[in-house]
Amino acid sequence: MATNRELLVLMAVVVATTVWSWINPFGRLIWWMEAVPVIIALPVLLATRANFPLTRLVYYLIAMHALILVVGAHYTYARVPLGFWLQDMLEFSRNPYDRIGHIAQGFIPAMVAREIMLRHRVVRRGPWLFFLVVCFCLAFSAFYELIEWWAAVFGGDGSVEFLGTQGDVWDSQWDMFLALIGAISALALLSRVQDRQLRIIEKVSP
Repeated sequence: MATNRELLVLMAVVVATTVWSWINPFGRLIWWMEAVPVIIALPVLLATRANFPLTRLVYYLIAMHALILVVGAHYTYARVPLGFWLQDMLEFSRNPYDRIGHIAQGFIPAMVAREIMLRHRVVRRGPWLFFLVVCFCLAFSAFYELIEWWAAVFGGDGSVEFLGTQGDVWDSQWDMFLALIGAISALALLSRVQDRQLRIIEKVSP
């Protein structure tokens, strides 16, 4: 299990990066639209720590996802310097930072959903668990695309930076496909690690 000291360090890093992200972002409204999941998640994680502590793996993954989100909120996803560096190095036609974000949007929620399903005994380990976790991640990604659609409808030209399509007419399809790849990759790579950590939690839980 993650120690309180570990979690305090993770929270300090996320909070510090969020504060930095808040200072002179590309657009204040865009910042709120991108960073609000982090603002919601932090108090929820604090409130559930005592009665429903997560595995060390999931806490670290959530912290990583939070950093991806608040960095994107500061620059907008299409303008993150890391993305421009990757674009130049790999000779991409566009800044790929939003692609990284959508892989993470499948990769990290997959581990969160898997852990919650197992611990609440929604489904046992096996093919159905894999299937349901992947379905959840696809649904989550599709819902986010709906949010982007609503932002475009109600936000007008101001929503362009939030959408981050960079001229790609297939951007929404790419986003959902990458979330799918992220979810499958997480389940393939990290399920055994998570299971070992879950056994530790089960031993120390009252």
